[in-house]
Amino acid sequence: MEFGPLASILLAEGLYLRALFVLGRRGVAIPLGQRVCWHLGLALWVAGLLTPIGSLAEEALVFHMAEHLLIADLGAPLLLVGMRSPVLVFLLPRPLLVAVARRQKLRGLFRALRRPLVAIPVYMGVLYLWHFDFMFEAAVRSPLVHVLQHGSFVGIGILVWWAVIEPKRRRLPGELWKIPHILAARVLGMFLGMAFVLIRVPVYAGVYGTGERAYGLSPLHDQQLAGALMVSVDILIMAFSLCFLFWRASQDADLDDAGTRVARPDPGHRPRSPTRR
Repeated sequence: MEFGPLASILLAEGLYLRALFVLGRRGVAIPLGQRVCWHLGLALWVAGLLTPIGSLAEEALVFHMAEHLLIADLGAPLLLVGMRSPVLVFLLPRPLLVAVARRQKLRGLFRALRRPLVAIPVYMGVLYLWHFDFMFEAAVRSPLVHVLQHGSFVGIGILVWWAVIEPKRRRLPGELWKIPHILAARVLGMFLGMAFVLIRVPVYAGVYGTGERAYGLSPLHDQQLAGALMVSVDILIMAFSLCFLFWRASQDADLDDAGTRVARPDPGHRPRSPTRR
């Protein structure tokens, strides 16, 4: 087991528990669902980085893909939900938070990158770049490059999901424009998974070889499983996002209707005139 991933997970959990403690002392309770999302996301990081999946990533492509899907495609949005306001403001120690807040150029860059029309091209560029032979094989061979690959995948995942989850707001609104945003990102990513399924020549043979791989997988079978896993996760995320955002939009519409009925008096109702003495 590598120390780096374990230290990162323990640090993240420690910061989160500290934020909950500080907020609790101020009388602010964090919803159970939000806390569950954070710990589920961190559990996916544990599964991807600290279980045999991580070590087998150097022996078969399907395990490498599983590792990335667990920590970035599934883990990152759950962690983002878990750190929704007010946790987001208290997650970092105050001196570090103030130092980050004073970086005006850095904050401006992040605001620009997280815009939907910017986030999706950046997401696609980084995703496809890392799957070129020379980049992917470098990540398998070098632990340092592999860490950089993981960090970039988590980063682009946060960029794409930021506009959808809106962690600065306490309640996730159900604007329906978020559906095509998510569908666009996932469908464009699915093309990569479909390519792995359809290509009949072993990819990344420079690191995985052309012979039998882990668990007796042939190169083509390993490759097809990796692609099918990518496509399956994309479909799962799209289906869940579609259902959730439609449900949340219907909730928002009901709240708006209820508020309108309260604010608008009944036209058939006539107020009583004051009684004369």
